[in-house]
Amino acid sequence: MSYDAAVTASLHKLTAGDGYIYLTRQVAAHDTTSRGRSPLVDYYLEKGERPGVWMGRGVASLGGRMAVGDGVSEAQMRALFGQGLHPDAEQIMAEAIAAGASPAKARKAAKLGYKYPEFAGNASQFVIELGRAYQEFNRAKGDSWNVPISAEVRAEIRTRVARRVFEEQYGRAPLDERELSGFVARSSRPEVKAVAGFDQTFSPVKSVSALWALADRGVAEKIEKAHEAAIADTLRWIESEVAFTRRGAGGVRHEDVTGLIATAFTHRDSRAGDPDLHTHVAISNKVQARADGAWRALDGSVLYQAEVAISERYNTALEAELVDRLGVAFEDRPSAGGGRPIREIVGLDPELLTMWSTRRRHIEVRRAELAAEFRDKHGRAPTPKESIELAQQANLETREAKHEPRAEADQRRVWAAEAEQ
Repeated sequence: MSYDAAVTASLHKLTAGDGYIYLTRQVAAHDTTSRGRSPLVDYYLEKGERPGVWMGRGVASLGGRMAVGDGVSEAQMRALFGQGLHPDAEQIMAEAIAAGASPAKARKAAKLGYKYPEFAGNASQFVIELGRAYQEFNRAKGDSWNVPISAEVRAEIRTRVARRVFEEQYGRAPLDERELSGFVARSSRPEVKAVAGFDQTFSPVKSVSALWALADRGVAEKIEKAHEAAIADTLRWIESEVAFTRRGAGGVRHEDVTGLIATAFTHRDSRAGDPDLHTHVAISNKVQARADGAWRALDGSVLYQAEVAISERYNTALEAELVDRLGVAFEDRPSAGGGRPIREIVGLDPELLTMWSTRRRHIEVRRAELAAEFRDKHGRAPTPKESIELAQQANLETREAKHEPRAEADQRRVWAAEAEQ
């Protein structure tokens, strides 16, 4: 069995500033905050993803300005995840000033504890120039600016840019390769950014996405509702068992919180264009302590420790929802890597699942090539740490540029044709 065993739950940090933008840039042009909820048929026909919605018990702590299920605007994401302010900070400050408050007091009224520091413009000159050089290389070939560049070419560009920037900054050429390498390492270090939240992504197994992609609208909507219900169940469990803040010297004491403030953005496909129903739940780092109502930071370390349990919770809830709503059956199937069996829907052709695992196949092929090159060069197999690095390299080298937004109706026509083949 070679189809992709999709990771059902994964966790990544969201940095303050513009770390949230990848969640909002793919949303269709509808503005749900000004127009109200648009019919689902609009999103079915319009290019782009559906707008995000609010989730979590912590939404009730925001003064009743939004409710669970309401649409999320770009301005609200920028305020909460970009700056650490109340999602409706702009409106709150405008109302306070209109009532006679000073700008300082108006801003205080929109705060949720400490505001996140802003980091715009802190990238090193080397990193800025390197990014420009990569884009110029792609444009010279007539490619999109973000098309992946081979590791060998990237290394050549990096060395050329590093020498030029070094000479500009120090007025001389590097003394030797060691000095140049040290300059590259120092200049490439990622800037320290505040953690604005966490992207908890939920992805069903491949057979669920395949059935959803080929089903009629009625069945597809039931699958979406099952997916949403499983996520809601899992988020409630996280709020009850995993969500804490810390207090005291060195954060030694865990404290309960009123709930989580989160936004959910559902996407339909992978970078390769294969059907891949998945939802990014952006969990805000801002939480309200149950004991005294103070706004503090979420303890992210507990979230990471619970990742396996979160995945299992979602898997179990989703299977139960689909069995109840559709009457489907699940069975164990061997995983691609020889690990634990994967619970897939009975009746979905494994060849179809393999065809719609393009991204994983590309990564695995490139990883095997890199491992063979490593053995030829070093005369030994890579260590576990080196294998992880090779897998990461394969992931980056095979990563396709994000395609232009597509309408769900168009995607379904393509998927139906592919399945017929």
